[in-house]
Amino acid sequence: MTVIAEARRVIRVEAQALSAMADRIDDSFELAIDLILGSTGRVIVSGMGKSGLVGQKIASTMASTGTPAFFLHPAEGIHGDLGMIMKGDVVIAISNSGETDEILRILPSIKRLGACLIAMSGNPESNLARSSDVFLDVSVSEEACPLGLAPTASTTATLAMGDALAVALLVKRGFKAEDFAIFHPGGSLGKKLILRVEDLMHSGEAIPLVQEDTLMKEALFVITSKGLGVTGVCDSNGALIGVITDGDLRRSLEKGFDILNQRASEIMKHGPLRIKRSELAAAALQIMEQRAITSLFVFENDQILSPCGVIHLHDILKAGIA
Repeated sequence: MTVIAEARRVIRVEAQALSAMADRIDDSFELAIDLILGSTGRVIVSGMGKSGLVGQKIASTMASTGTPAFFLHPAEGIHGDLGMIMKGDVVIAISNSGETDEILRILPSIKRLGACLIAMSGNPESNLARSSDVFLDVSVSEEACPLGLAPTASTTATLAMGDALAVALLVKRGFKAEDFAIFHPGGSLGKKLILRVEDLMHSGEAIPLVQEDTLMKEALFVITSKGLGVTGVCDSNGALIGVITDGDLRRSLEKGFDILNQRASEIMKHGPLRIKRSELAAAALQIMEQRAITSLFVFENDQILSPCGVIHLHDILKAGIA
């Protein structure tokens, strides 16, 4: 068998394991969700070896999607870390066999501390399953490992069950992108969800604006001095009616046009694009990329015709949004 054929076999075995587990989801899953939502404490995930590594990911996913959770190593637990558990917590204990010694040794303390227990195991007849308040079946018919020894399909199934719990909890809590952003303030993802146009826009005297009857030699000075490569053109009431970019000027000059003594209204592009200050900066970036522009004038709302700011592509990229 070629390595490509082996890789395909592994993926098919694991995909079949997930499909079979999806068909087994029953009322026990809903009970687990209700147990977590009804708890007054946190979710504590515990597991040994590969199950522990999967458990760390499950705890991390829950914590980032609105369910307070952390991972407790069972070996550390039997040497004092069980003090992290308190009444009202829900413990998710992971063991494919359901007979992992370190897991079984912490079960009595979990009960005495007043925490509830959700078991994730491939053995419904195990001591772990029988000790639990809710049992979630993550059994698989075969491991992808040809020796049947290395946890492969079973760890994939457990990870998927953890994701299913986290997402179901997210939906039940009404968790939104704005909530997600609170837990992800760092990096590009967090900035996309947090930073708004008003956080990055230039305002006040920094806004490049000229009147429609302004001569282009004066408009050119505004474009250059403001350093944004653009100026807005306003009518006598202060409403934005057009824009002129340094690119517009350059192209006109390359064609030999004498534009310096023309008025801004004669050179400007009509119907400038606009964005509200409350919009996400990522939305401004999307518009700029779609329309191949580098600036957007910003408004308080759709009814206001005078701009309150301008946002430039460089400001967005400098903020780490890409």
